[in-house]
Amino acid sequence: MTSRVFNLQKPYEPAGDQPAAILALTTGIRGKKRHQTLLGATGTGKTYTIANVIQNSGKSTLVIAHNKTLAAQLAAEFREFFPLDEVHYFVSYYDFYQPEAYVPVTDTYIEKEAQINDEIDRLRHATTQALLTKKNVIVVASVSAIYGLGSPKEYAKVILTLRAKDKRTRAVLVRELVGMYFERVAGDLAAGTFRAIGNTVEIMPSNEEVVYRLRFIGDTISKIEEIDPITRQIQAEQAEVIVFPAKHFVTPEEVKEQAIKDIEGELKEQLALLRRSGKELDAERLSRRTRQDIALMREIGYCSGIENYSRHFDRRKAGEPPHTLLSYFPRKEDGSPDFLTVIDESHVTLPQIAGMQAGDRARKDTLVDHGFRLPSARDNRPLNFEEFEETVGEAIYVSATPGSYELEHSSDGTCKLHNVYRMQNHRGVHRKPLGKHPKTCSVVEQIIRPTGLVDPQVDVRPIVSKGKYEGQVKDFIREAEKGTKRGARSLVTVLTKKMAEDLADFLRDKNVRAEYIHSEVKTVERIQILTDFRRGKFDVLVGVNLLREGLDLPEVELVGILDADKEGFLRSDTSLIQTIGRAARNVHGRVILYADNLTGSMQRALEETNRRREKQVAYNKKHGITPQTIRKQIRDISDQFVKSHTKAVAKMVEMDTAMLKTTAGRKKLITQKRREMLEAAKNLDFETAALLRDEVKAIGGM
Repeated sequence: MTSRVFNLQKPYEPAGDQPAAILALTTGIRGKKRHQTLLGATGTGKTYTIANVIQNSGKSTLVIAHNKTLAAQLAAEFREFFPLDEVHYFVSYYDFYQPEAYVPVTDTYIEKEAQINDEIDRLRHATTQALLTKKNVIVVASVSAIYGLGSPKEYAKVILTLRAKDKRTRAVLVRELVGMYFERVAGDLAAGTFRAIGNTVEIMPSNEEVVYRLRFIGDTISKIEEIDPITRQIQAEQAEVIVFPAKHFVTPEEVKEQAIKDIEGELKEQLALLRRSGKELDAERLSRRTRQDIALMREIGYCSGIENYSRHFDRRKAGEPPHTLLSYFPRKEDGSPDFLTVIDESHVTLPQIAGMQAGDRARKDTLVDHGFRLPSARDNRPLNFEEFEETVGEAIYVSATPGSYELEHSSDGTCKLHNVYRMQNHRGVHRKPLGKHPKTCSVVEQIIRPTGLVDPQVDVRPIVSKGKYEGQVKDFIREAEKGTKRGARSLVTVLTKKMAEDLADFLRDKNVRAEYIHSEVKTVERIQILTDFRRGKFDVLVGVNLLREGLDLPEVELVGILDADKEGFLRSDTSLIQTIGRAARNVHGRVILYADNLTGSMQRALEETNRRREKQVAYNKKHGITPQTIRKQIRDISDQFVKSHTKAVAKMVEMDTAMLKTTAGRKKLITQKRREMLEAAKNLDFETAALLRDEVKAIGGM
């Protein structure tokens, strides 16, 4: 295993609260603190702080985000901070996934449907291979990290090292590759395939877009050439290459035979149980399906839904946790974790991790009870939360609004500040300073922004017409128009999708340029709306929950929260604080909460915002800092979010049709498209890569 340290490229020196946060978190890791929380306000540079902590710790690190898009953004940021290091991206490789299910009420069986994204699958292989061969690796993952993956020990056993001048015949190599789940092809190579022509064997590994051509003279590998898969040009000559299995699930032949015997034994027991319960139809269904699967496994080593038998192939006992991505991370000699775990947006990600296993179990129970699957199918599952806790090492929870779990585990109970924070609905905030922050508390605050920007001023106004106020909608229009005259934008949040659509229509009727956005708006259209909003094509954006987290819109000066006193998820103190943070990137940022009653959530959100603002203003005054609105090029939002479907389609439409009329022109076009596809995948733009892949197929290049 190669030994080296991280090489953080610092675009700037840590500022504001960052130096203190970096020192505290680093000290905690070196002191083997199991749980730490980085309570950082929006826009304070939490990712840069974590990058510095990773550099200081020298530990391989797993960063978990709650969705693929956020994970891709974080991976891109960490790659900028660590351009010379191994930074990998690990998410679910399904473009589309419909799990197997049964609905007893309507007697409806739903077959599993899945479409695998080959580029993401390649990145998953690159991740596991880096973890097995490199000492310091950063992996940014979604909650896919807690789902079943093949055993790292079995995976590592069949790694093939090929060297020039080694004694190995072409026939032996072909058998070895087939045993490693590589597919033999006659045409173009794809990841995890090989072809044998004459005295050469060409292999495309599962983890990179490159072809290795091995030339044989008799029973010796005479030469190993690295070839560009598109141009077919020789890039280099290699003395040695390491080839990993084409699939993560690797099962030795002797283990496969024993696993099949165990499956047959379990089938016998389950059939007897179903028949004793009078479920003859269910027993017949289970018998027919399982015996067919066993026949396929014996004949070709695979069957549809083979993952439901994974417990037998992994040689696990009933109820034992599966191998996951976490199993590939370094371990100490005693088997305990030897890596750092960072949970981004922990107030969302931790509940998501905690809920995965229960939902999966409910679906599997129904399938087992009605004879669609054996009971061992239940063990093809994600980790439950207790197993996750045991599997990870030192953890840092990152959030502007950490939940009760993070705070309870990061404090030893002596910190009065965080005792109060926890007790107030598990999401509360400090009512007032309650003494010195003890060193034993592992909740690290990062409130000061390097830009000098402070949390926005928050005003509370009535929902219905009262005194000088005309009611929430008319009052918001009047306030938004003030900002529009200065070239600023406004956000307004409502409680339902229908309310968002109706309010946008009402605003347009009042000559306010407005658009709405919610979860039913398609991704590409949603991104275009956000881009147009930043460009000033309209002035007011109406939304529901999508406006809370992750939107970087420095042009926004005003945020209006309608019906702020309607207690619930969308009006909890966590949601309110996150929404208020949307106005924290503009020096003129301000927020209006429309409410007829001051709820507990509102009170806590107001107190926390004011507490942070006071601290930020005092810091700026002490250091002579004048806050400045963040200046960010409009194209950034497109670069960050837009998956260029329309651009790719336009290119297809505008193609010179003459190129398709000749063989040479067709080959040139295919080469061009494949290059664009690989470049899009390299930039984690998998939707565009998939579209380009389909174009290449349509042209006849795959």
